[in-house]
Amino acid sequence: MDPFASATSLVAAILAGELSAVEALEAQLARVADIDPQLGAVVALDTERARADAAAADAARRRGESAGPLHGLPMTIKDSWETEGLVTACGTPALAGHVPAADAPAVARLRAAGAVIFGKTNAPFMASDVQTYNDVYGTTRNPWDLERTPGGSSGGAAAALAAGLTALELGSDIGGSIRTPASWCGVYGHKTSYGIVPQRGHIPGLPGTLVEADLNVAGPLARSAEDLDLALGILAGPDRWDVRAWRLELPAPRATALRDFRVAAWLEDPACPVDDAVRARLEALVEALRGAGVAVDADARPALTLADAGGAYLPLLGAVIGAGLPAEVYDRLLALVADADPDDDSPLVRYARALTVSARDRLFMDGWRQQQRAAWADFFERYDVLLMPVTVVPAIPHDHSDPIPARTITVNAEERSYLDLFGWIAPASAALLPATAAPAGATAGGLPVGVQIVGPFLEDRTPIAFARALAEVAGGFVPPPALARA
Repeated sequence: MDPFASATSLVAAILAGELSAVEALEAQLARVADIDPQLGAVVALDTERARADAAAADAARRRGESAGPLHGLPMTIKDSWETEGLVTACGTPALAGHVPAADAPAVARLRAAGAVIFGKTNAPFMASDVQTYNDVYGTTRNPWDLERTPGGSSGGAAAALAAGLTALELGSDIGGSIRTPASWCGVYGHKTSYGIVPQRGHIPGLPGTLVEADLNVAGPLARSAEDLDLALGILAGPDRWDVRAWRLELPAPRATALRDFRVAAWLEDPACPVDDAVRARLEALVEALRGAGVAVDADARPALTLADAGGAYLPLLGAVIGAGLPAEVYDRLLALVADADPDDDSPLVRYARALTVSARDRLFMDGWRQQQRAAWADFFERYDVLLMPVTVVPAIPHDHSDPIPARTITVNAEERSYLDLFGWIAPASAALLPATAAPAGATAGGLPVGVQIVGPFLEDRTPIAFARALAEVAGGFVPPPALARA
């Protein structure tokens, strides 16, 4: 079995009898055993149940039955999603023994579609970093360069896909947690429109919470845009309380042929400078699109600035994160904000203010967010997709220093705040829009670069369709050189 085959092609081969579900599963388990010790991507296995599920899928095929669109497909799940009978720790020592009694609804939908879930992939502590490491399972490394992070918080998911350890993944995204790892590992990831996939069973919050956190979404990661679309059709739909009356019918993509899309590109902004290595790759992508007959408007913008989007996003994100902090940590942050000079705009103080935002200010930010959503809706009357960077730099070296907001990154030989890693994911997150991360090639140094394809609210199939067509000029997924022959 080709470890880098798409999920779609593997399901087709299983249903055609060219490959059994048991063979596919055993190939993945063997590759995990061989490759993963150097990566640390897959942190828990459910081998016995997976083998039983794969055997059942093969038996059903012999009877002429199909379990669904993922019939017999071996796959993993990010360890922030609860999985029945399989530990779900989300990098948190206090949850290291947490074995859920039921699947999260998103996970249950994948199982019901025929998926054979055989393991969990690593996430940072409470899914709260752009890197993936924790005191339960250790550090996950990037398959393109082991000295660099795969990103976070779906870092284990993206690394496992890039290394050929799994065929499909379920991630989550509140701060670029699907898009950043997808970009840094050279795979595809889709941040869904807010609210179209149930969040129940996601950590954080704590197990048992029924709160749908602001900004946070579920979404697939894969090695092809076709696989993203396949998974989206399974995952999207109303939760159990709404299903009696609500229906979700995501519209068809606005176009499928590359030159039929109305494309805009926003690749640089003084509010969040992009490293030359990333910008050059994205500019080359735009030129390749133009060479393919696509009209790309590099000047079009929604009626807001990147600073506007970030100004609303960080307090909205902080309100979500702050609500889950232990009381003693929250009190320390309150004291830090109280003692800080009003003009202090250092990353640590900015972050502390965001995490302790008042209910009054949070409602103000939500009002500002709604104004931005209106601006986006107007923009997408004229354009179908907007191309943006995912992050300002390629995958960064591991940096586990504390506190997180005090870390720095290097952009064009200049030291910049770690919070700049959120700068370009903020617009789509704040406005609740769908956004697809797709491979855009590699830097001169050989590190993957992703492009962020932002689409209209609830029109998730449009950025995914563009990502699929984009492979004609960008090439799509490419295995990491060190693993291509492994």
